[in-house]
Amino acid sequence: EYFLLSSGVLSHLSLLEVQARSRKSRLQQPSRVKELKAKVEALRVQRDQLTAEIDTHKMFLLIPSLNITAVCPNPVPPLSLTLSYLSLGGYNVIKTSQGKGLCASLTTAYEGVYLETYNVEIDLKPRLRISRHNVPPFIPLSSLAEQSNMQTDIRSFLDTLSKHLNAFAGRKQQLKLVKELHKSVEVLESNVLCSVLVMLLTLPGEKSTVLCTLNYTDHTRLLPSGVHFEYKALPDAPEWKKNCSLLMETPVHKALMTMKKNETIL
Repeated sequence: EYFLLSSGVLSHLSLLEVQARSRKSRLQQPSRVKELKAKVEALRVQRDQLTAEIDTHKMFLLIPSLNITAVCPNPVPPLSLTLSYLSLGGYNVIKTSQGKGLCASLTTAYEGVYLETYNVEIDLKPRLRISRHNVPPFIPLSSLAEQSNMQTDIRSFLDTLSKHLNAFAGRKQQLKLVKELHKSVEVLESNVLCSVLVMLLTLPGEKSTVLCTLNYTDHTRLLPSGVHFEYKALPDAPEWKKNCSLLMETPVHKALMTMKKNETIL
């Protein structure tokens, strides 16, 4: 009887132990599943990164003349596998259309203030071709691409385009500051490229006026290449020669401020 009792107790204990292990396994299962899911997600992200890097490497082999210097180290999200973020000579570039095109962003700024950003999308095959852009129509985009030989040196093209855009944005910002800071100066004429600026300056005393014309013939510069005053007989001619040099060497809104301090204009 004792043997039978002992056998029964041991069998029952074995059953309880099996049940306990089963319950423990079931309790641990959700955390194990969570751990596996996290590992799968990590592997998926790593796969996406490697895919983007392989695509980029293929593009380097395809178009070495583009001189793409670095790949942005940020991982590419799984939903953005068609995009690859690059740096081309300091310009932000996105590879688009499954590697068949590039979209370059050119940001303009003046005196530390960021202004407009322009985008140029370039098809890579069968040859480099500008497909879409938001560059103002008065910027000679096609001529700049041809003159800078975009087919063999895309960075040179972007550098030239950036100079034109930044100069335009700077001249436009100067015109805005003239209107905001100099209420006594009347702007009579300006064009969309801001390459011509005609102002009416008021002299102190009898409050006579001087017509001042600034010509920006070099569209890659912020400063005018020519200054012309129209007045029957300018008082203190040497002083106005200095004003002419001042306007050619200093942004117009700052030059006008100096002229006011010197009491040559109101």
